[in-house]
Amino acid sequence: TRTKELTLPGFFHDVCAAAHPMGILSPYLRTLPLRDYGLEWIKPEASVAHPLDDEPAVMLWRSLERTSADLGVDAQAYRELIAPFLDRPQSLFADLMAPFGFPRRPLTMLRFGLTAIRSAQKVARGRFRGERARALFAGCAGHSIMPLEHRLTAALGLIFCVSGHLEEWPVARGGSQAISNSMAGYLRDLGGTIETGRTVQGMDDLPPAGAYLFDTSPAGLIRIAGSQLPNRYVRRLERYRYGPGVFKIDWALDGPIPWRDPNCLKASTVHLGGQLDEIATAEAAMWRGEHPERPFTLLCQQSQFDPSRAPPGMHTGYAYCHVPNGSDVDLTEAIEDQVQRFAPGFKDRILARHTMTTSAFERYNPNYSGGAITGGVADLMQLFSRPVLRWNPYTTPHPQIFMCSASTPPGGGVHGMCGYYAAKVVARRMRAPFGARLALD
Repeated sequence: TRTKELTLPGFFHDVCAAAHPMGILSPYLRTLPLRDYGLEWIKPEASVAHPLDDEPAVMLWRSLERTSADLGVDAQAYRELIAPFLDRPQSLFADLMAPFGFPRRPLTMLRFGLTAIRSAQKVARGRFRGERARALFAGCAGHSIMPLEHRLTAALGLIFCVSGHLEEWPVARGGSQAISNSMAGYLRDLGGTIETGRTVQGMDDLPPAGAYLFDTSPAGLIRIAGSQLPNRYVRRLERYRYGPGVFKIDWALDGPIPWRDPNCLKASTVHLGGQLDEIATAEAAMWRGEHPERPFTLLCQQSQFDPSRAPPGMHTGYAYCHVPNGSDVDLTEAIEDQVQRFAPGFKDRILARHTMTTSAFERYNPNYSGGAITGGVADLMQLFSRPVLRWNPYTTPHPQIFMCSASTPPGGGVHGMCGYYAAKVVARRMRAPFGARLALD
């Protein structure tokens, strides 16, 4: 959650996370007075636009009825899929964003799980007859960064569709940096201190403390604390799978993106991939180590809703696609062709661009191993066993060393839940008030 002038002066780009459905729905972040510390969510009219080649874009509006009405033959099927999860949604998301355990709403979670355990491909084809609903579900499932034929990809499709009917996917006024700034301000008022500008090479670089929480990848934990951990545990960490990476572009634009369907300007996030088959083909190729000609591309247009992001009359653009881990292939042309496909004249709007390959992401943040931005693959083998299979995933064999990164449940996203649950474990173990005597790495 950082924001920088990556292209031209006065154009403020989110370096990583851009739109924040999990941030506004997070059971923990919702309890914090972050608005008092400068965080303001700006909500678009729609969460997602999914343009198609020869027809209007599919839109994910907050209204279930409005969204369903645009899905033709699948209007009723979509309502039946989504509606059961819109009752008491905070309880549902508290269950979904928790480590493995007994849920608060077991029957709702059972219903969710029976769909979530399947592949997005099978759910989309089994539930829907038309391409519009299939495309919407596939685009949301594409956030899993796995082939849509894999089990559990339906979970992301369902979560993101449901989230769009609870809150419009917001952007943070001034940039995603505002999220970090607000949390830092609150922490300081609570008496916490933050030290930056130092690389921690080993445990000797850290002050004495009752507990150490590592917001790092498993590789980072090994590098810093490996000598303090049993060899068997270290070897298990070394087998952790990070999954594909991303290639990202930020643009400075001389106007809004000229979408063929103007409704696309109403959404904070645009999924560029056409119909289900095209998205599935692209993600399967990426998983095999290939670079598809038409990559599934996720685009955000923050300046459309937050004019502070660019000079008057100007705009920023943000897009990325999934690539094989460690890839340094430049996909600028492929991504811009995807945007131009649905927004003729887009390339003429570009004033400047900034790109990041997987190696650039890893240099920026060593936790992004090989450009993997989500903390590791979240498939059946690694969803609840991240980073290794332990009764309590936030603990290590060392009684004072814990993990709280996206490589622990519930995984990647701007939601704070990994740290929340890790801190609760530490607080219980130390038998101190919540948050006491913590040294955060």
